[in-house]
Amino acid sequence: MVAKKTEEVKEVKETKRMDDNVVYVGQKPTMSYVLAVITQFSGGLNEVHLKARGRSISRAVDVAEIVRNRFLENAKIQNIEIGTEEREVEEGNKINVSTIDIKLVK
Repeated sequence: MVAKKTEEVKEVKETKRMDDNVVYVGQKPTMSYVLAVITQFSGGLNEVHLKARGRSISRAVDVAEIVRNRFLENAKIQNIEIGTEEREVEEGNKINVSTIDIKLVK
């Protein structure tokens, strides 16, 4: 029984590590996300993903450019993935929402 709990704890820790290098961009001020990215890099990570949907996509691009041009000039954008998610809204209607994933590497 103890071994099973230990395995569950290890699984939770491994899952957390996979998401540690992701910054989800939303409606906060741009500099909040810039600080989050810089904190990730200064914590020893070599890559950080900026993820955003819909109207927050332009803010994610701004964050990436501010990090690259003002704070970490050795940081580079390695990959940009764009996509579309189908979301269900009121009354069962479905809408398409654009997504972006910007991979910054040091």
